[in-house]
Amino acid sequence: MTRRGDFVTVATPGDYGKPRPALVVQNDLFDALPSVVILPLTSLLRDDADQIRIDVAPSEDNGLREKSQIAVDKITVVPAVKVGQTIGRADDALMLRVTRAMALFLGIA
Repeated sequence: MTRRGDFVTVATPGDYGKPRPALVVQNDLFDALPSVVILPLTSLLRDDADQIRIDVAPSEDNGLREKSQIAVDKITVVPAVKVGQTIGRADDALMLRVTRAMALFLGIA
């Protein structure tokens, strides 16, 4: 079972089924749903979108292999069966940044 703050692999539409890293942002209260809300990660870094692309460096805790950005502007819902293994966890400071960026992007801040 995935939890909010997990870095996971996900096969999303348009990626030819290739698993990509993503961050689970869905509230754990809804873990019984057949879908999961994620933010995909990209290794194509942008310098012009710091409010909606959050830098994350690889670490033992998060399980990432290269510097990436969390794409807050690409909020995605995927079937739970498309979520692969958990590769790591985001720390509390990173999750706070993600939550704030999502609130800004969605206009609820």
